Amino acid sequence: MKSGLFDLSGKVAIVTGGNGGIGLGMARGLAEAGADIAVVGRNEDKSIAAVADLQTRGAKAISVIADVTDRAAVADMVKRVGRELGRVDILVNNAGINIRKPPHTLDIDEWDRVIKTNLTSAFLCSQAVYPAMKAAGGGKIINIGSMMSIFGASFAPAYAASKGGIVQFTRSCAVAWAADNIQANAVLPGWIDTDLTRRAREEINGLHDRVIARTPTARWGNIVDFAGIAVFLSSAASDFVTGTAIPVDGGFSIMG
Repeated sequence: MKSGLFDLSGKVAIVTGGNGGIGLGMARGLAEAGADIAVVGRNEDKSIAAVADLQTRGAKAISVIADVTDRAAVADMVKRVGRELGRVDILVNNAGINIRKPPHTLDIDEWDRVIKTNLTSAFLCSQAVYPAMKAAGGGKIINIGSMMSIFGASFAPAYAASKGGIVQFTRSCAVAWAADNIQANAVLPGWIDTDLTRRAREEINGLHDRVIARTPTARWGNIVDFAGIAVFLSSAASDFVTGTAIPVDGGFSIMG
C-alpha cells in the first residue's frame, strides 16, 4: 500500500476512538501506509493493546487518554502529540456513542451526552489541530458520519442529529480551510460488525436479517473495509477531494 500518492511516511495521525472498531481499522490502514499514530480514547487497556497492534505494523504509536468533549483535555492531547510525534498531519474524528431510545423517551442529559461525544468532540479536535496543520502547509481531517447522516431511525434521534451535523460541519471546515490546503471529508459507514452494532443486534429484533436483505453485497462490513478509505482521504491522492460524504456501506444507501 505504501507507494506513490498513497505513501504516508513521515505523517502523523490522531485517531479518536482509535482503540477499537472502525477507528482501529482506519488506524491500521494509516500505519501500514507509513503514518505514525496517536490513539486517543478513554479506555487505557484497549488503547495500550491498539498501540501494540499498530507497532507490529511498523508504526510508531502512542496512547493518549483524553476526554475529547473537554476543550482543555483536547488542547493537552494535541500538545502531547506534537511533542512526542513531532507534528499533526491527519485527524480522524471517530469518537462516538449511541443511546437507543425514541424521541419521546430520550432524556435531555442523554441527548447532550450523544451530541457532545459525536459532534462537539469533532469540532473541538478540528479546531485544536488547525493551527498545526496550517503552519505545516496543509492537513487532512476525516469525520465519521453514519447511515444516520442520510436516513432517519425511530431509535436514534440524538445519534442521527449528531451524524447529520457531522456532514454539515465537514462541509464548513472544507470551505473555511481550503485556502490553508486542509481537506475535510466525512465517511459514512453502513452496518459494520463492531461492539456497538453487536449490541444493536441484541436490542433490535430482526436487525441482522434486515441489514443483509438491504445490502447488495449481502454482508455486514468489517473494520478492515475502512483501511483503504482512510489512506485515500489522508494522502496526496485526495488533494482535490474536500467536503464530501462518502458511504462505505456495501451499497446499503443506494439499494432500492
